[in-house]
Amino acid sequence: MMQSLESRRSIYLELAVMWLLTLLAIRVVVSVVNAGLPELLLAIVPVLFLYVPVFVCWLRGVDSYSYPLYLPRFSDRDAWVEAVRWNVVFVGVITVPYLVGYHLWTTVAMGQGYVGLWPSEPIKLVGYHLFFVAIPEEFFYRGYLQSRLDEAWGTPWKVLGAKVGWGWLITCVIFAFGHSIVQFQWWHVFIVFPSLVFGWMRARTGGVICGSLCHAWSNITVSTLDTLYGIVPP
Repeated sequence: MMQSLESRRSIYLELAVMWLLTLLAIRVVVSVVNAGLPELLLAIVPVLFLYVPVFVCWLRGVDSYSYPLYLPRFSDRDAWVEAVRWNVVFVGVITVPYLVGYHLWTTVAMGQGYVGLWPSEPIKLVGYHLFFVAIPEEFFYRGYLQSRLDEAWGTPWKVLGAKVGWGWLITCVIFAFGHSIVQFQWWHVFIVFPSLVFGWMRARTGGVICGSLCHAWSNITVSTLDTLYGIVPP
């Protein structure tokens, strides 16, 4: 159910302050690391994404478990099976057209040839993108921010079995723009598109682990392809 105008304004203010302060803090962390301080400081980034929403829930006097701000236990077989199942479907649908599109863009538009070198530390790559990037970001954006916007505007649409609304779309834009606040890249605008999938998965499954797995897969695939085509070193 859509909130009153006064309640919606309160939610907007809460989310704007939370999001902006968190992203500015992350920008400071990234900047000082780029300036030469130890990379270990980057561990602050996932901590901020994970615990700022929990802290805001505490300030509001609500239980963070009211939102999908948790990961299922490994013993919760149904939750993990559902998350893996949706990811298998998504990967099966998107892989071939994405690989073709990536190849054409890289070779034709960018003039970059295939090098064939794989990432030198694949386990570290997977762990980094799953635990340092995907889970914390999904926790922050889809777990809390999208959920709060859904409270403000409701979820009047049904898309492939998921009840979504304007919160789904606006979160995608905020998610993409947030990357540019930390460190600007021209291609950040395109992050909106995979973000639509992550947000849909949150709405469809009621949790963040499904979108987190998909988010990690997307990042790992891009990183691997960038290495194979010589865009980044192995």
